[in-house]
Order: sequence, then C-alpha cells, then structure tokens
Amino acid sequence: MKQTFFFYDLETSGLSPREDRIMQFAGIRTDTDFNQIGEPVNLLVKLNDDTLPSPYAIMTTGITPQQTQQDGLTEAELSHFLQDEIFTPGTCVVGYNSIRFDDEFMRHLFWRCFYDPYEWQWQDGRSRWDLLDVVRLTRALRPEGINWPVTKDGKATNRLELLTKENGITHAHAHDALSDVEALISVTKLIKEHQPQLYNYLFEMRGKKKLQKMINLDDKKPFVYASGRYSADHEKTTIAFPLAPGRNGNVLVFDLRYNLDEIINNDNYFPIVKELAYNKCPAVAPLGVLEKDDGWAKIGITKDQLDENLKSLLAHPEFAEKMREQYENTPEWPAAPDPESALYDGFLPEQDRIRCNAVRNADASKLADFHPTFTDQRLPELLLHYKAKNYPNSLAEDEVKKWEKYRKNRLTRQSSSFAKAMQELSELSAKNQPMKNGNLPDPFLLEELNLYYQSLANPEY
Repeated sequence: MKQTFFFYDLETSGLSPREDRIMQFAGIRTDTDFNQIGEPVNLLVKLNDDTLPSPYAIMTTGITPQQTQQDGLTEAELSHFLQDEIFTPGTCVVGYNSIRFDDEFMRHLFWRCFYDPYEWQWQDGRSRWDLLDVVRLTRALRPEGINWPVTKDGKATNRLELLTKENGITHAHAHDALSDVEALISVTKLIKEHQPQLYNYLFEMRGKKKLQKMINLDDKKPFVYASGRYSADHEKTTIAFPLAPGRNGNVLVFDLRYNLDEIINNDNYFPIVKELAYNKCPAVAPLGVLEKDDGWAKIGITKDQLDENLKSLLAHPEFAEKMREQYENTPEWPAAPDPESALYDGFLPEQDRIRCNAVRNADASKLADFHPTFTDQRLPELLLHYKAKNYPNSLAEDEVKKWEKYRKNRLTRQSSSFAKAMQELSELSAKNQPMKNGNLPDPFLLEELNLYYQSLANPEY
C-alpha cells in the first residue's frame, strides 16, 4: 500500500471541539518526498443555525457565517467527501497542533454524522502525525540550519507564521487554512532537509506500538520528551520518567528536571507529572540523543542532576500511587451537555454501528421514515439533530418542535459569551484600539456577526 501524506488545517467557530464547529477545511496530498498529488482541497462548511461563533475567532479567520451558509457544504456532505476522497487507505494525516485541536474537531464531526470517530486515523494503513512537537524537539536538540523565531520580548515561539517568516517561506495569509497548509509543508521539508536523522526517527516513532516498547512501566527508563506543558525556558523539552498508569491505557510521567524531596509537601503536582498518551504522537527520544552536539546543555540538565532527581523519585514509591489516584479521579472531559458533545461517553455496541451505517447511507426521503431502535441512549437525539442540520425536510412536525426547543436552548447557552465578546470588540473598534494580536477589529465582520445573530433570534429578519 503506497503511503501518502495529507497535510490539513481547519478554521473553526471557536476553540472547543464539543461546542464549536468547522467552518473551513483545507488540505494538500503529497508523497513522502512532499511532491504534490492532485489539486489542493479548500472547502467552506455551513455553520448551522444552532451555533453562535466566537467573535474573536471570526476576527482571526475573516470567515463569516453567511459565507459558509452560501458556499459551504453541510457537515454530512463534508463527512462523506472526507471518508471517500481524503482519508483513503495508506494516508498519514499531518497537521500543526492537530492532535489536540484539528483532530478533535474531526472526531466530533464524524460522531455527529454517524461515522466511526477513530477509523480514519488508523484503519487500512492510515495514521496521523503532528509537526508541532516535532518542531519543538528539533529546536531543542538539533536547531542547526533553521532560523528560530522569538517574540518581541525575546521569548522563544513556534508559531507557524513566524517560523515561515524567519526562514523566508511564503505564507501570504496566516489563519487561512489552505495558506497554513502550504506553510506547514514547507516547514516540514525544512526540518527533513536540515535534520533528516531526527525527522526520520520521529516519523517512525509516531506509532503507538513503538512508543509503548520504548516507554512503559515494565522497563522504566528516562527519556527525552518535548511537550507544550513544559517550560519555554528550555524549548519545551525535558527528561521524563514513567511513573504510573494513566487514564485510557496512557502512562503518567515525571519531569526529572525537579527533585521530589524539594517539593514533596506541595499538593499541586500537575506541573511535574503529566499524562503521556501513546496515540497522540508524542515527540520523544532516548537519552542517547543528548550525547551529540552538547544536548545536555541545550535542555539545561546535567547528568548529575538527572541521577540525583531520579534517586529522589525512586525513594518515594507512594508518590506514584498518589498520582495514579489523582488522575484516575480527574475526568478528562467534563459532563457532556447533550449527545453531540458525548463522543467520549463510551463506544457503541456492534448492533448500533450497523444502524449508524444505515443512517449515513440514507437520503432525505429514507430518513423521513427511518426510526431505528438504538441501544445507545445518545443516538436517538443525535439522529434528530443530524436530520435537522443536514436534511431538514425529513423532519416530522413533532421533530421540528423538539429541534427548535434544543436549538433555542443551545443558542441561549452561547449568547452571553457571544454578547460579551461583541461588546468588547465594538468598544475597541469605536476607540480604534487593537486586539491582543495587534490587529484592529473589522467593522464589517462585526456588522455581519450582528446580522447573523439577529437572523437566529428572528428567523424572518
């Protein structure tokens, strides 16, 4: 099976994959040498009338709800297209901060549209990779040959638009999904060109099985680990040690930059203990990588410090059990407000998976008379929402009433934060003052958002 990369990026209505929605999907397929295959994909996605976008998100992307409703695909249409044409066998899906952001939006999209939320990432030779932690580890250990950006106050930053600027890479429209994809491909090529050994190693280590072989509780060994949870003072990179079982088959790891004896009486251990998820492509490497190019000094740890801190950790076996219990009793996701947000409330029974297949293969006429008996209690209401947003003509009169009640309640839940953001942006605009990103609020976008809100509150508006 020939492997290809599909680099992709999303623009969304906000930051929450549960509550917010995809507004733009863009991507480019390449071979493993980054030669483009076929035409770029650039699609708008209809924002449904049950969702108020974050005004700050719209200021960033410049995409209005009206644009998506005029030119966009429905979520069902997008899901069908992605499954049939994009996430094909042998595809490695690549993004930038995609594991924790874009991929989560994709999972929730497929859940709402009655597709398996996970198969697109692993079945039939498929896989995924996130370049953000690759960039972090490259910057920390093998920075040579690449220009690395810093903020105005001199702090290290790995923002994609600044990486491209520092290295003379064309990136005409930051926060446009397709432009960001083109920039990401160029940055990936840059890393492979200048640090091919590290690039190839991290690509091979993206899989769960290889990670579990290297990092496990049966043969505990320190390892180099880059993560957004770690300090930027040392390029987000440290030496970690497997500590205890985590949630969902993950492993808790301890940051060996710290000496446990010095902080044992501090109850807040979360900054020094984190959960490593094997299926999230963590950027890790054996300690041997530090022996080259003064690696120990680059990440600010000495061998003596490592030995002392490891000795301290191993002297407190009760600490591992305490951390296991603390994480076990800390839910990864808060309670879901409705079935659309309840993706992680459990896997579907096999009989429901068969019924879900029938749902997504049905057109509007079939859906009108399709009333499957689901075992999972999330699915009946999820089906109502799916029909209302993608095939509204399939709804019976009583279903229309149920949907309208849900829609209005959801909009009410979102309206206070929407109104607050609109007020803040309107005041900045009136005073001609910039937002935190340095840009002025766009009066046209503010007006479009106001009109959109009015249309949802008054459908005849």
